[in-house]
Amino acid sequence: MTNDTLAIDGQLKSAKRNVFILTSAQAILGAAAPLSISIGGLAGFQLLGADKSLATAPVTGFNLGVALGAIVAAAISRIVGNREGFIIGALLGAAGGAVATIALFQSNFWLFAIGLMMIGLSGGFTQKIRFAAADASPSFYKGKAISWILAGGIVSAIVGPQLAIWLKDAFAPVTFAGAFVALIPLMLVAIGILSFLRLPQMAGKTGVNGEAARPLLAIITTQRFATGMICGVGSYALMSFVMTGAPLAMVVGCGYSTDMATLGIQWHVIAMFAPSFFTGMLVSRFGPEKVVAAGLVIFLACAVVAHMGIELWNFWGALVLLGIGWNFGFIGATAIVASSYRPHEANKVQGFHDIILFGTVALSSFSSGKVFNAFGWDVMNMLIWPIAIGCLLLLMLQMRSSLPKAA
Repeated sequence: MTNDTLAIDGQLKSAKRNVFILTSAQAILGAAAPLSISIGGLAGFQLLGADKSLATAPVTGFNLGVALGAIVAAAISRIVGNREGFIIGALLGAAGGAVATIALFQSNFWLFAIGLMMIGLSGGFTQKIRFAAADASPSFYKGKAISWILAGGIVSAIVGPQLAIWLKDAFAPVTFAGAFVALIPLMLVAIGILSFLRLPQMAGKTGVNGEAARPLLAIITTQRFATGMICGVGSYALMSFVMTGAPLAMVVGCGYSTDMATLGIQWHVIAMFAPSFFTGMLVSRFGPEKVVAAGLVIFLACAVVAHMGIELWNFWGALVLLGIGWNFGFIGATAIVASSYRPHEANKVQGFHDIILFGTVALSSFSSGKVFNAFGWDVMNMLIWPIAIGCLLLLMLQMRSSLPKAA
């Protein structure tokens, strides 16, 4: 073997070890999101008085926390490193679980929203895990690294909702408190796993050949970055908007039980992450743009199923399609974004990307409750059409510009 081959093999071996540890941590840390989202709106509905229009505000607080967490995670990771940053994020999640529990015992709606915002701040660190895995991997392994990280969400999809179902009455008559108490030991287990992480040193202000980092504006105005970010934001915002409103539509609008709504969210989150075992291979074979396009088409299929009726299979079927569409759309869009910057430009680009991403997601979750209360479930799903079609048109322009020019 040549020295170059040995170096690549060593880099790949290290990358696979780090991806395994990060995937394990992601699986546990990620459980906070489906737990908070599946019961956050219902708990908010329970804590409010006659006016229920702000029921999803705690979920908005969670998503706003993720957006703010992207800024905090980028800043802290620059100072102390990614591993220590992830550990700090897990501690924030444990503290958020404690605050949410206290709020439920005190029937304090806004304190509950603050607790979910703290859990969201922790989620901002968790979202950085996918970029940390990609940045620590050789270029040919980046798509698979991102895919494996998101595959850890299958465990999250089972653990989060099941904790909500099993423990929601653990402190009866204070509903849902037990589920948030469970976040504390969960976060501590994740910290133990993260202690084994050994990431390569972050790149400095210049690249390996001494080239200076480009200004942020120059990077984010490239067609490739803009297309990847808009498609990623569109996919995530649509998913959050429909997912946040679904439990309210099922329980409040149609009279299904809380457990049925929570199980629907569980199948949705499983569908979000289960395809990750092969999405990375699809990205490598067909290119990220085609994978994103497939995800957007699946979003449209989700809207069709939701429009067909309000039987349990309509809700669960739409939520499963919503999850698969998100997986293809988000992994593909993340791969597009990750290929638009150089390693020494990563922190500022990732920070900007996630601020826009999760700020938009926070707005989508907040508007979810408002739109449901004002117009109902059917109108919520009608909004999928213009956003998905608009993103498809952007992808077509990107793919057309990437075609080799005729001589």
